[in-house]
Amino acid sequence: MTERDIIGIFGKMNSGKSSLMNLLTQQETSIVDPTPGTTADTKITLTEIHGLGPVKLLDTAGFDEQQDLGLKKRTKVITALKECDLVLLVIDPAAFEYETDKLILEEARSLDKQVIVVYNLFRISDKNRIDKVEELLTRLRVYHRIVVNAIDITHRQRLLEAILANYIPKNVTVDLLPFVEKGEFYILNIPMDEETPPGRYLRPQAMAEEYITRKWAFPVSYRMNLAKARAGDSSEKERWNGFVNSFTRRPKAIITDSQAMDIMKDWAPDDMALTTFSVMMINYMSRGRLNEFVNGIRALNSLVAGDHILIAEACNHSRIREDIGTVQIPNLLKKFYPEVIVNYTFGREFVDDLDMKKYKLVIHCGGCMISNQRMAARLRDLNATGVPITNYGIFLSYIHGEKILDRVIAPWDV
Repeated sequence: MTERDIIGIFGKMNSGKSSLMNLLTQQETSIVDPTPGTTADTKITLTEIHGLGPVKLLDTAGFDEQQDLGLKKRTKVITALKECDLVLLVIDPAAFEYETDKLILEEARSLDKQVIVVYNLFRISDKNRIDKVEELLTRLRVYHRIVVNAIDITHRQRLLEAILANYIPKNVTVDLLPFVEKGEFYILNIPMDEETPPGRYLRPQAMAEEYITRKWAFPVSYRMNLAKARAGDSSEKERWNGFVNSFTRRPKAIITDSQAMDIMKDWAPDDMALTTFSVMMINYMSRGRLNEFVNGIRALNSLVAGDHILIAEACNHSRIREDIGTVQIPNLLKKFYPEVIVNYTFGREFVDDLDMKKYKLVIHCGGCMISNQRMAARLRDLNATGVPITNYGIFLSYIHGEKILDRVIAPWDV
């Protein structure tokens, strides 16, 4: 069975949803009529979009239809919203009430759906109403927007280009460690601390080990004693050097816990690539958007007193005295940027997009405990509000110098 991206068309009655469906399919797939409630059920069609591949299009009933039949239709619309990957919210800017559009956006947001707002102009002059619409429903500004006339076939290409430019397909595959080569050794530096659960690796460590093994290569785990290494204990460096030099064939790369970068920047041999589990995970969870996190670190160069920084961690583990998100990174910020204000968010919750603009930078964990969809939703909000984002592993590399960061991201060809 062909795996298809599902694109749903949503909005109020008579906003132009069926016309938009016909514009996409280039045929009269849906009945178009000015009579309210013409679309009685979700209309489904299968088609291909060049550059995206096979898709399923859903033309839904008006979400604002009343009475018993309208309530049944609304239930079907909610079902379609849960099923789809991309929401096309069709808005007639000439309307004067947007509560229905607000409800659709809230539902889409709660489900972490990607959204493109389509302003459908029945008259050219209606374009002048768009600013007013966004004053009344400010959340619309968070999403990518396009203005079309759904019955004008010449607008089809612009609509397709907007979808291709702003939608991240669910079938995008990203290699966890694209630089792994068959038959080679890879060191996993895992300095277990008091937070490390007994009986298992953390998810990024387990994923790296499984991936390397599946690629017919050899993962080799090493437990570094960070306390001894930081104290300058010569025996710890001797143990590390003895381990590294024990291979009959040199390992190709070292993947380290990010918090060990202050040691690994000096101890990792020059002939081995070096990166971190956190960088690995954020590239994987963002579906290959590592470059955005690398670019985001430049925001550190323009920080001034009173600027707010948000540390975002996607899990709610028990935190101890050396916690990376609440202790180590904040201590480094205090050392190098003493007058900035550090805020935190944990778990599945994230700062509301309408409050996001106060932040000059978001420093995000690897994201291993949230879904790709939720990570994409966070990036969508940040991109829309212009707030840069970086990552634990990138920050903990960059803080030791740009050359260290260059080395850590080199395996990813960024």
